[in-house]
This record gives sequence, structure tokens and C-alpha cells, in this order.
Amino acid sequence: MTNPAQVGHRVSTDANTERVMRLANLSIFTIGLGFAIRAGVAESLQKQVFEVVSPGHSGEMVGHALGMTFIGFALTLLAGSMIVDWIGSRRLLRISALAYLVGSAMALAATWLPPGPSSAPLLTVGFLLTGLGWGVVESATNPMVASLDPNNKVGLLNRLHAWWPAGIVAGGLAGLVIGKSGLPWQLNFVLLMIPPLCMLWSLRNVSIPVTERVAQGVSTSDMFRELYRRPQFLLFFACMWLTASTELAPGQWVDLTLSQVVGMDAILILVYVSLLMFVLRHFAGALARKLSGVGLLWLSSVLALLGLYGLSHANGPASAIACATVWGAGVCFMWPTMLGLVSERFPRGGSLFLGLLGFGGGLAIYFLLPQLGAIFDQARSAALASLATSTLPDAARALHASREAATLSFQAIAWIPAALVPIFGLLWFYDRRQQRGQRYP
Repeated sequence: MTNPAQVGHRVSTDANTERVMRLANLSIFTIGLGFAIRAGVAESLQKQVFEVVSPGHSGEMVGHALGMTFIGFALTLLAGSMIVDWIGSRRLLRISALAYLVGSAMALAATWLPPGPSSAPLLTVGFLLTGLGWGVVESATNPMVASLDPNNKVGLLNRLHAWWPAGIVAGGLAGLVIGKSGLPWQLNFVLLMIPPLCMLWSLRNVSIPVTERVAQGVSTSDMFRELYRRPQFLLFFACMWLTASTELAPGQWVDLTLSQVVGMDAILILVYVSLLMFVLRHFAGALARKLSGVGLLWLSSVLALLGLYGLSHANGPASAIACATVWGAGVCFMWPTMLGLVSERFPRGGSLFLGLLGFGGGLAIYFLLPQLGAIFDQARSAALASLATSTLPDAARALHASREAATLSFQAIAWIPAALVPIFGLLWFYDRRQQRGQRYP
């Protein structure tokens, strides 16, 4: 029996392929924009909402609210990847656009209400809905784009996900303009409603091709059987928890922790790194052909480790930008290269394997962000207590406490790429030995 999502979409012309790519790029741009907006408003949320609700736990509460985006992302990515070939990418992208619209409206309403018991739940649910929209985008676009050129999946998925940092650049700069011009910071949520409307408009005139798994005639049951036929996938699933944490957690945490420490708007660091990522991801295909996908991930882990450790000791704009450059060059390729590598090695796993990867990555951030918030709160409280008898002005004590908290927060993340370096190094070595037989393990 033919799935309704497959009818009429078996062949994609060059013109339609361009429309598919533009739609996919816009969808990824939307989730990048949302990421930057959440990072940019984190400090305002902490001070104007969560400090009023619970002053001693505001960092943990904002970490929990931000983390809800990732649990929503993880759950819908997993579910969407299982049903994308049945209901179609078109319907999933419509659902995503609506989730972003409703979630942004709820977050906006929560910030305009007087801070109280209802503010935090409304904000959390709004963030959860934007996370649901994020997951649906990934579940629809990743297998859709991977099917366009099966011989260049790493390069194509890196080019697609270049629009994630492009969205971060747009969101970060727009947030700065809103803040510097004295406009209400809540307008960031209004900005987030524009791309979903453009997605709904773009969906009218595009024909979505079937995924590679469907085109090859691999049944849904065979796709699920790959889970126990190819247990090697579990290694990549475990690594995705670590690569996603290395890339996404620092980016979502950077403005909240570093703004007062390095003497500049730390969202500018995120914007700069995102611009760097947008450029570098267009060269991922060439790098992967030279080093292999696993070799590229090993190099990324080494750079990310050095960059994060450096950020934990940054004490000014110059050192922060230098360390952020190293970190950005490292994490730049992680997410899309993991997707491309798994799609190349396990093509019969189809959208299920890609969805499981994203599920693991989103779940990792959901658990990690509140822990970072707790580390930040405890370190700041301990630093303030140690300075209780100091003659320093209150502002100086607060700055010192924030610096101590930021240092410990980034040092806590730095161990994650440290664990990846030997894993990818051994896998790269094993791959090079297996190349003699021209087969994957």
C-alpha cells in the first residue's frame, strides 16, 4: 500500500530541488533564530521573572525553562522521525510553524504579565512548544535533504545546517538593536513569529520528494530491524549526547554567564561564532573527503576542548573572542556531520536513525542546562558568602561572584569534548584499517 505522503512526489526537478532547499534552509533558519532569541533574553527572564518568583534559584529556574525547549525538541524529533514517511514532510513543517507561532505568543504573554505563580509555567509551556516546533523541523528536513544527493550527505547536511548559525546571527543582532534602542525586550518573541509565517507561505508551491529509505524500497519494519541488526549505531547515539552538549549548551548559556565577566555583550560572542560557523560549514564536504567524517569529528573535539577551557578563564573581550573562535571552529561541524555520517553508514535506518540522534542530543541538553544553572547558583552564592566581610562595593562583589560562577560553569562543560577525543580517535584509527576492505565496521 502506498503512503499518502509519497503519492506524486517520486521525482524532483532541478527547479523543485531548489525550492525544497530554500524551504529547508528557511526552516533551519527559524530554529537558529529561536535559539539566539532564547539566549538573548535569558538574563532578562532571570532578573524580571525568576528573580521575583524565587530569588535564590533563578539560575536553575531559567536553566529549566530553557531546557524545556530541548525536551520538546527531543520528543518530537523522535516521534516525527518515525512517522515522517507516513504523513509527509509537508504536514510536519506546517505543524512546526504553528507550534512556533503559539509558543512564541505564550512566552510573550508570560513576560507581559505581572511576575507571579502563573508566569513561570506559561513561559515554560511556551518554550516547550517552540521546542516541539524545532524537533518537527529536524525530523522533516534532515531525511528530506539527505535524499537529494546520497553521495554527498555530510556536505549537503552541513550546508543545510549552515542556516542554523545564520538564524543565530539574525536573532542576536536583532536582539541587540532592540535592547540598545530602548524598545521592550519582549519584541524578540514577536520577531520569532515572522519566519513561521514565511514557512507556511513557502509550503504552497513545493513538491516534497520521498526519503532515500522509501526510494530504495526499504519497509518501515526493516528500518526498525536495523536497530538490532546494526548495534554499532549505539556508539554514535551515545556520542551524539556529548557532541550536542559541547555545541548547544555553551551557546545557550553564554550571554547569561559571560556578559558581566568579559566586559561586553556576550551575545556578540554568540553572533560572531555563528557567523564563523555559517562560513565554515560550506567547506565541510571538502574537509570530510580529506579527513573522513570521523576524522573531522576528532579534530572538532580537540578544538572544542581547547576553546571551552579557554572560555572558562576569559577575563576580557580579546581573550573571550579568541577562545570562542577556537570553540566555534570545533563545534561548527559536529551536529550535521554526525547526521551525515550515520546516514551514510546506516542508510536503511532512514529517518529513524536520524531522529534518534537528534533525540539523544536534545535530551542531553535538557538534563545539562538545569545542572549548569545549579552550578552557577551555588558558585555565585559561595563567592558572595566568602566576600561578606569584604570592603569591596556591592557591584565589585557581584562581578567577582559572577566571574567565579562563569568559570566553574564552563569548566564543567569542558570535560565533555575531552571524553570525545579518544572515542573519535580510536574510531578513526579503526576506520583507516578497515578501508583496506572498503567496508564499514
